[in-house]
Amino acid sequence: MRCASSVVPDGASVGGKVADPAGVARALKPLLARAEITQTRALVAASDSVATFRILHLAPTSTPRDVDAAIARELSFDPQKMATRWTQLADPQVQERIVYAAAWDQGLVKNITEAVKLAGLEPMVVELKSASVARAVPAPACVVLDLSSDPAEIFLIDDHVPQIWHSFRVNGPMGDDAAAALAPALRTALRFYRRQSNGDFGRAAPVFVSSEQALPSQLLTELAGLIGQPVMLLPVPPRVPPNVRHSTYLACLGLLMRRS
Repeated sequence: MRCASSVVPDGASVGGKVADPAGVARALKPLLARAEITQTRALVAASDSVATFRILHLAPTSTPRDVDAAIARELSFDPQKMATRWTQLADPQVQERIVYAAAWDQGLVKNITEAVKLAGLEPMVVELKSASVARAVPAPACVVLDLSSDPAEIFLIDDHVPQIWHSFRVNGPMGDDAAAALAPALRTALRFYRRQSNGDFGRAAPVFVSSEQALPSQLLTELAGLIGQPVMLLPVPPRVPPNVRHSTYLACLGLLMRRS
């Protein structure tokens, strides 16, 4: 597996949104060369700031028209500016019809794909970072706190599905009061989801922390005490088995997953 990260020129990306596709492409081209990535087809993980998503729990007899109506109620959007798509997550014959629905700003997504194309790649799929993270984490239910992004991001994942995305600013470096500074945003996300799910999120579900700077174990212990969940560093993803034919898979670009 080859990976690399880089900053983009000032003003090229603001709050996870591509403002200057050519500027992002100029940063992406040498990054691909430096990492010796030769694949030209890309899965692009875009910031959740370009879209919004909901997990809808509907009656098992719901028709596609019922789903569309529920999405319209949950996600208020301008059809001239926004686009929507939904996919079913569970068999409606079991108990209920569970639907993952997303609405995105077409102009913002167009800027992302344009940046990728200008860098010499073909964007085959654009998905939200939350969906990419949900597939990569080692626990079916967890919270991921990404301090490497600016602003910092929280992803709450339950049953392998992203449920909540929240961003917040971290002022200054991680000092002695870091745990107290990080705890309120995490508690807010946990309380909000527990209200939504009638308390159905276990106290044993871990909080994984991703950071570009070393974090002392004392910080993780203090944070765990403040939020009532175990806290640990996000483990490194397992290596791809040597018998996997890499050339048959897409190159995966975390285009806006790092510093923006």
